[in-house]
Amino acid sequence: MKIIIAGGTGFLGENLEKHFAEKGSQVYILTRRPKRENEIHWDAKTIGEWKNILEQADVLINLTGKSVDCRYHEKNKKEIYTSRIDSTKVLQEAVNLCTAKPKVWLNASSATIYVHSEKHLNTEDDGIIGDDFSMNICKSWEQEFFKIKNEKNRKVALRTSIVLGNNGGAFPKLRMITKLGLGGKQGRGNQMVSWIHIEDFCRVVEWIIQNENMNGAINITAPNPISNEEMMGKLRKRTNIPFGMNAPVWQLELASIFLKTETELLLKSRNVYPENVMKSGFQFLYPTFEEVVAELLKN
Repeated sequence: MKIIIAGGTGFLGENLEKHFAEKGSQVYILTRRPKRENEIHWDAKTIGEWKNILEQADVLINLTGKSVDCRYHEKNKKEIYTSRIDSTKVLQEAVNLCTAKPKVWLNASSATIYVHSEKHLNTEDDGIIGDDFSMNICKSWEQEFFKIKNEKNRKVALRTSIVLGNNGGAFPKLRMITKLGLGGKQGRGNQMVSWIHIEDFCRVVEWIIQNENMNGAINITAPNPISNEEMMGKLRKRTNIPFGMNAPVWQLELASIFLKTETELLLKSRNVYPENVMKSGFQFLYPTFEEVVAELLKN
C-alpha cells in the first residue's frame, strides 16, 4: 500500500511507519522538519507541494496535534485546538483537489471525548460525551473531520486510549516512578485507565484499513480497563518493588505546576470499551494489563 502519515514523527507515527514498512508498504511522512527521503515538508495549515503525494494513496493517517501534556493556559489551549482543526481542514482541502483520492482516511481523536466515568463503560453507541475543554476539543476535531463525506474516501476517527510501549508514551514514566518507590495510587485510585499495547494499536489500525465496513468513530483500546490503584499494584508486583507511595490530589496539583502538565491526564477516569473492534472479530495479542506489562518488561 501507499500510506501517508501526517504528523508521523511522534511515538504513534514512528511505530505505524515501522509496522507498515515491514509489510512492504510505501510510507511517507508529512512533517514540519523533514530529515529523511520519505519525509515531506508541510506546515499543517496551507496547501503546498505535499498535496501531490496524496494522489493515488491507499491510506491517509492524520496524527497531527500539539501534545496535551502541558499546562492548559490560553496560549497552549489555542495551540492544542488550532493544530488539530487546521491540519484536518487543510488535509480535506488537499483531498478535494486530488484526482485519485486516498481510499481510507484515519484521523486521530481521543478516548478523552467521554466523561469521567468509574462505573459506566463507554462504547461508541453508549458513550457519554460531556462538556469541558478536553471533550470539546475532541468534539470539534471530529466535527471538522466528518463535515465533508465522500463515498470514495472512507473516514474513521480513532478514539485512542493511552498507548503503552517502551519507546515512548506513558509506560517509561510509569516504570520509572514505580522503581523510585512512587508507584502508589494517584488521587483516590478509583479512576479507570483505558490502555492499549503499541503493537495492538498498529494491528487495529491495519485491521480497520482492511475492513471496508468499519467507519465513523471507533474506540481504539484494549477490552479490559483497569483502576489506577490496581494498575499501579500490578506494575509494582511485576517490577518486584514492594512499596509505592500514594500521591494525594493536592500533591499532584503541586507537582503538575513544576512538571508543566495537568492532573487531568492522571485523574480523569477513562472507562472505554472497543465494542466496534470486538464485534468485527479482531483478536488482541495483549487483552489484559498483566500481559502488556509482562511483554514490555521482558524487552
